Formats: sequence, structure tokens, C-alpha cells
Amino acid sequence: MKKNVFVAMSSILVLGAALAGCGGGNQAAPADSNTSAGKTENSAPATGSKLLKLNLHSEPPTADPGIAEDTTSSTIITATFEGLTRVGKDGKYAPAAAESYTVSEDGKKYTFKIRDNKWSNGDPVSAKDFEYAWKRALNPKTASNYAYQLYYVKGAEAYNKGKGKVEDVGVKAVDDKTLEVELANPTPFFLELVAFKTYFPVNPKVVDGNEKWATDAKTVIGNGPFKMDTWEHKSKLVVSKNDNYWDKDNVKLDKIEFSMVEDENTELSMYENGELHWAGAPTSALPTDAIPALKDSGKMTTQPIAGTYFYRFNTEKPPFNNVKIRKAFAYAIDRQSLIDNILQAGQLPATGYVPPSMALNKDGFYKDNDIEAAKKLLEEGMKEAGISKFPALTLSFNTSEGHKKIAEAIQDQWKKNLGVDVKLENKEWKVYLDDVHQGKYQVARAGWLGDFNDPINFLEMFKEKDGGNNDTRWENPKYKELLNQSALELDPEKRKAILAQAEQILMDEMPIMPIYYYTQSWVKDDKVQDVIIDGLGAVDYKYADIAEKK
Repeated sequence: MKKNVFVAMSSILVLGAALAGCGGGNQAAPADSNTSAGKTENSAPATGSKLLKLNLHSEPPTADPGIAEDTTSSTIITATFEGLTRVGKDGKYAPAAAESYTVSEDGKKYTFKIRDNKWSNGDPVSAKDFEYAWKRALNPKTASNYAYQLYYVKGAEAYNKGKGKVEDVGVKAVDDKTLEVELANPTPFFLELVAFKTYFPVNPKVVDGNEKWATDAKTVIGNGPFKMDTWEHKSKLVVSKNDNYWDKDNVKLDKIEFSMVEDENTELSMYENGELHWAGAPTSALPTDAIPALKDSGKMTTQPIAGTYFYRFNTEKPPFNNVKIRKAFAYAIDRQSLIDNILQAGQLPATGYVPPSMALNKDGFYKDNDIEAAKKLLEEGMKEAGISKFPALTLSFNTSEGHKKIAEAIQDQWKKNLGVDVKLENKEWKVYLDDVHQGKYQVARAGWLGDFNDPINFLEMFKEKDGGNNDTRWENPKYKELLNQSALELDPEKRKAILAQAEQILMDEMPIMPIYYYTQSWVKDDKVQDVIIDGLGAVDYKYADIAEKK
């Protein structure tokens, strides 16, 4: 996720919580993450049982693995569901819902053996639940914005686009314990992919006939380390240890209580008062004004993650249907000043889309704060568009102190550097996501955290104008051709060169405006241990523990 990122920004749109790709989830303006712990003297009160108190920042739009597209939803889904593989304490992917697997010599056929496990309601988990879930997510009627993540499976893309049959999708439950998967092409990161939420199973008995199953604690039935107890919408969500989980002995927490407080200052106060064990990323963000003091005190942990904070342009509506105007706005901002004066947590200016850990062009694709080029491009673009006076435009963002401050700074820069008046529009997360998907915006904030560690995960979201997480309405035939070509190239260096050509096209046409590469920052109670935050910014509480002070 990774998805849409909620706050500072997954795809995991790094909007709901932090974020990408997952695409793209919830993350507030400044954010960073990893398994290391921040140094803090704060200590939430003991509760008898091991209860971890966190803030989710916003309401998760869904707990449905096949529908979820943001990091807020992903946080809850990762706690309550499990894929064929899962990241372990060592940061490596290992068998999870699958107890073992084999791969054919040509790298295109995977056979997974499903371990003995039960759903949280006691039903046995079957290979058929995986086949059902994958085909359900691919069904055009499901309208999953992450369906394309399954396109590595043979026949998946054709079925999802209405050009093929469900019987031709290369996933089959041979029996209750055996799942066979046939891929369209060898995919070296496939074992990482199946740990992503779109590949998670769902219980057919629960899903069939109940469209609202994934928004009610009573009907969110998972196969993960925790089960959902209560979901008080826009207020609180509680999960507890799932005694039906196959690896329950390694689950140390009894409960996790997620608050849903949107104001970052309130969240930090709750942490300082002992009402929360953790504040900031990856499920929320620290107030930008508090970061310098937290950093100086040594209480804050910061870590780079594979994610990019950016703005989308609606390329089907004037004036941003003109490429020169899009580039003018992208060149006319001072990214470094945003980092120095607002973010203040070690972020890097984004002069490309793919993050540094996967960089295809280490020198970037354009200069930061290139005002001279921006003014020239705007003049040329307006002439091509027949505009004599630039119309006022609207910049949209979801509720977050960090997003607001960044938008205000960019509003000022565009006024100063381009002479353009910009109106700011703030919306609640779920409403914001819906409006962006429907094209009800001109410029909109976004973020993307990698769903898996490969540049294709960042580039493929813009492959098709109607793609689930594109939302810019931009499409380029050559770009699409290069991405298709990369899927067939087995030589890693040649493949990288192909993807670099694709990113060059993306940056030449600028349907998006990269702003900065993410870091995640947080403070936490010293007693909280073994929360796993991977290099993509995703969080897993399976192994989390609260160690009592000796």
C-alpha cells in the first residue's frame, strides 16, 4: 500500500494512512518508518492485558482486501487477513497462509500448499478461498481499482477488461489444500506480490450476498493474527487476538485499539498524556510545527521509505490538457524550501517519480525551482490553448495539517512565480478519494508507497487512462508499449533501461507533479516492541508486544 496514502502520502496514494500504491493509503505530510524505536520517556498506563493504543487518523473506507486501495484500510486488513506469504521479523518474505510452495523451471507456474488454518469464525481456510478472492477482485462488476495488481496471472487482464473468460484465469484450487497459479510471464517478485492485500483470500460464505460485509465488525471475518471486535465509525476500531490463527503463539498483543483523530496536534497531546502508545507515521503524522523540537530531543525516529508525494493533474480538462502548462506548474515550485520550512524530516526533493531506492535516473528528469523555464512554458502553453488570462484554479487535498501547509505554500509559489490565483479545497478522506476517481478536480494531492520493491509498481498505475489508480486520464501508447516490453525482458539491466525510457515519457508529459520522496517520522512508548514497518512504509502488528518495565 501501496496504495493511496492518506496523510503525507500508499497505494497501497499513499492517503488513507500513509500509504502507496498500494499503491496508494493514509500518511500525513511529514512521515517516515521502520522497525527501530524512537527514544521517549512517555509511558502509557498498564492495562492488565496487552492493549496497544494507536491513532488511525481517519476512517478506513473498507476492510475488503479486494477493494481496498489506501494505507488506512491496508493497516486494518494486514492485521485481520493474511496472504500466501508475509513479512517476518527479519524483513524477509516467508510462507504464511501457504505452508510451502514450488516453482516450475520456467518461473511461470507456482504451486502453493495451504496450511491448516481457520477463519476467525471457525470455518477452515481453503485453496478455494484464494481462487474465489482473486477472481472476485478481477470481476469487472467488483470494480476493484487494484485489479491490475493481479495482471501477472495468466488470463487475468483479459478477464478484468471483459475480453476473456473467468475459466481462463490462471488460478485454480486443485483441492482444498493445493492452489496452482500460472503466470503470463516469469515474475521474480511474485512471492512478494502474494503478500499484498489484493491477493488475500476472503470467506465466500461471508461475502456472497452481503455488499456491506466489509464495513461491519460482525461480518469482517479474516484469517489473520487479529479479529475485528468493534468498529465505531469515525470514532474507534478495536481488534483482538484471533485464537483461530495458525501462528497465534507468536501473537503477543491481546488487543489493538485504533482511535480516529484527524488533528495531528491532538494526537500528539494524547500520546504525551499517555492515552496513546504511538504518534505519527505510519498510520498518521506528527504536527509539522512539533518536528524540530521532537528531533532535537532525540524522541523522534525518522526513516526513508520507497514512496513519492505528488500532485495529479486532470489532463482531460482545460487548462491541464496542455502539456506545457502542466510542466510550467511542475517546474514553478521550490521543493527544497517545502522540505526545509514545512516538512523538516529529511525528505528529498522529487525530480522524478520512482523513489531513490529504485531510481531509474539518479540525476532526475528536471530542475527543482526552475522559474525561468516555467514562465516560458506557461506563455507557450497559454498561446497554444488560446488563453489570454489564466483562469483561477482549484487545488484539492484531503484533511491533514501537513497537506494544508504544503498546499498553502505551493499556492503562494504559483501566485508569485506564475501570477496564477489558486483556490484551496479540503475534503474528508473517503469523499476526496471518490471525487478524484470521478475526475472531480483540477489539481489534487496524492502519494504512492510501493506495494513491492520494483519500479514497475510505480509506473504501471499510469499505463491506461482508465486504470484503477491513474485518475489523471492520461495515456500514452509508447509508454504502454515500453511497460509491456519490460514484462518480457529477462535481463535486469535491459529491463531497467526500458523502464527508464518509460519514466522519461511520464516526466516529459507530466500528468503528475512529483514533490518529495517520503520519510516517515514517529514517537513511541519505549515498551512497544517488534512493530514491523518495512522499507515500503507498510506496517504489521503481528509480532508487536508491550514489554512491562522490570
